[in-house]
Amino acid sequence: MAFNSADDIQVTCRQIPSWHLIPNTSIRSKPLMIYHGAFDATAAELTRRLESIGEVIPQWTFTMYRETHFHSTTHEVLGVVAGRARLCFGGEENPERFEPTVQRGDLIIVPAGVGHRLLEDEGDVPFKMVGSYPPQKEWDMCYGRPGEEAKVQGIQKLEWFHQDPLYGEDGPALHV
Repeated sequence: MAFNSADDIQVTCRQIPSWHLIPNTSIRSKPLMIYHGAFDATAAELTRRLESIGEVIPQWTFTMYRETHFHSTTHEVLGVVAGRARLCFGGEENPERFEPTVQRGDLIIVPAGVGHRLLEDEGDVPFKMVGSYPPQKEWDMCYGRPGEEAKVQGIQKLEWFHQDPLYGEDGPALHV
């Protein structure tokens, strides 16, 4: 098990404008973040690390849904523990969408409102992530459909992280 120093990793930050009924980063102005090669750990080891910091609580180990969705009630932290995949953030028809390839060891911080989906599982090993959320937050599923507008209004009231979910007192999430 190894967790690389925050100073030794590359971090990609991306602002994604709203697209139709998907707010993306337009409400809070906090970027989608990918910590590349942040850890070499199993799902259980990553879970223990996230729990020890306490900013998020791991809730599941699974792949990413293939349908674009977002959460209006919480930010989401995804740690890739197996495989490699191409993801889509922002809505697949959004001309300013972001389609990175992520792999084992990457940590993704998805702000509330950012549409996301799995485009393609690219590896020989099935793509799996540990999904985590701040304490006392229940995630919902929104799809950018009419009738979800009232849910979206609550995103601006959500607090950002008080500690970096992976690094604690000082990490990339605290500097955006």
